[in-house]
Amino acid sequence: MRKKHTEPIQPETYYHVYNRGINGESIFKEACNYNYFLEKYAQYINPIADTYAYCLLNNHFHFLIRTCSAEVIISDRVLNPVRDRDNNFSAEIDFSKTIGKQFSKLFNSYSQSINKAYGRTGSLFDRPFRRIPVQNDHYFSRLVSYIHKNPEKHGFTDDFKDYPYSSYWSHLDSRKTRLKREEVIKWFGDQSCYQEFHVLGSEDDDLSKFIIEV
Repeated sequence: MRKKHTEPIQPETYYHVYNRGINGESIFKEACNYNYFLEKYAQYINPIADTYAYCLLNNHFHFLIRTCSAEVIISDRVLNPVRDRDNNFSAEIDFSKTIGKQFSKLFNSYSQSINKAYGRTGSLFDRPFRRIPVQNDHYFSRLVSYIHKNPEKHGFTDDFKDYPYSSYWSHLDSRKTRLKREEVIKWFGDQSCYQEFHVLGSEDDDLSKFIIEV
């Protein structure tokens, strides 16, 4: 039986992606680990998905992503190295397997570094990672808010705005970012509405189908 929320990943689809440490173990041992994970994330996930929101917590993380188009994945010589006799990239590609492999590379690369640095062995992350397709515009803003407020929900901070390892403040900053900042702010209307919704907005009961809990 397939584990819940592990359906095949398709191109051009929004997903709430989640994973946690195996048996609830910490995946971030100290502050430098959070930035290192994001560097690895950029290396392996940016080629196959755009990122809209994220939050890294001690023993789990949340991302809201949109996978790239089939054309982008097919034309990438790293993601799709197989060529035909005319030296063209192969259109015969298992998108779910290709996208999933990038996440596996992220988890394996990060795990190897953590194991080496902290003298541990074995898996660091739960397998497989979980994802829920988000196909209704109504839930985007609520899911972004849920992700950003997760540290407060789980008791990692008294105020989610003080938590340093989420994308909340990146959407209010003017500095260059890999996040789809403009698109996120448009979902809320403007930056003021974005901030107000995070403070006052309530989560729909129906949002539960787009939420993956620890």
